[in-house]
Amino acid sequence: MNGKNTTAKIPSYVLHNFRHLHRQEGDTSGFGYNSLAPEKRIPGFEIYSSEGLKPAMGPLKSDFYRISITLSGGVDVRLGLEEFRHRAGTLSFTFPGQIFSKSNMSADTFGYYILFNADFLQQFLPANQLPAEFPFFSYEGTPFIQLDEAAITAVAAECCKINDELQRSLPGQEQAVKMHLYLLLLEVKRSYLAQQLHLTQTDTRNTYLVARFKKLVSQHFLTRKRVADYASLLGVTPNHLNRTVKETTGHTASAAIADMLLQEAKAVLRYTDTSVAEISYQLNFSDPAGFNRFFREQTGQTPLAYRKNA
Repeated sequence: MNGKNTTAKIPSYVLHNFRHLHRQEGDTSGFGYNSLAPEKRIPGFEIYSSEGLKPAMGPLKSDFYRISITLSGGVDVRLGLEEFRHRAGTLSFTFPGQIFSKSNMSADTFGYYILFNADFLQQFLPANQLPAEFPFFSYEGTPFIQLDEAAITAVAAECCKINDELQRSLPGQEQAVKMHLYLLLLEVKRSYLAQQLHLTQTDTRNTYLVARFKKLVSQHFLTRKRVADYASLLGVTPNHLNRTVKETTGHTASAAIADMLLQEAKAVLRYTDTSVAEISYQLNFSDPAGFNRFFREQTGQTPLAYRKNA
């Protein structure tokens, strides 16, 4: 799949044009930014409760960071190749350029979510250091965490303090919101590091290899499409990687690579009017016929049929 045109960018939503994708039309809930007067809003930052949230979204990409906090109920979330179900106490994290989606939200689901640009916390640390300081915002990290009751209560409290600052609009509002967000991230990091230490001590070699493979595919799938590419990065043979992935996940390594390509294709087909021919070149297929064949094999329908029904 050697693309003829790799200059066009896959679309990635920015914060100011994202609301219509995640909020139900006509919702008037009062938490956070949902019904906030324009003069009270802080550039580069938004917070909402799950009241009025659309029950499904994606797959798509965004150009900002996202924290999703579930206090009750449940929803299926997919970040790259990693899938899990949010339940009470679950947090998940997305970062710029990551493909994500959610579905199957139960009726009793409640929580909060925060969206912010990379430079929003610039006074605390440079934007390019955010993933290093908070590793759950990077391909190298784990994109979700399960908090105990004390930790999730503390996180929820910071969300409510942020909402209070937004609604009151007192002097120093923006500084206070940034401080509460930073404190929230620090609270999460403490639990995250403790859990990662435990996982490192209990992971088998095969589990670690498959986890690293999934993260690498999520990061490089547009330019590396052969199992051998990832085997080389991981220092194993292609046969060993294929066998380990199949034994651990039930699917082949090549199926995982195809799955990431399919998510990317669905995101472009669903949320843009880019032609199928142009999408095929964006995804580095040699021609539109190859992309059509790939999409039909993966979904049982043509790209245009998927776009019409999405």
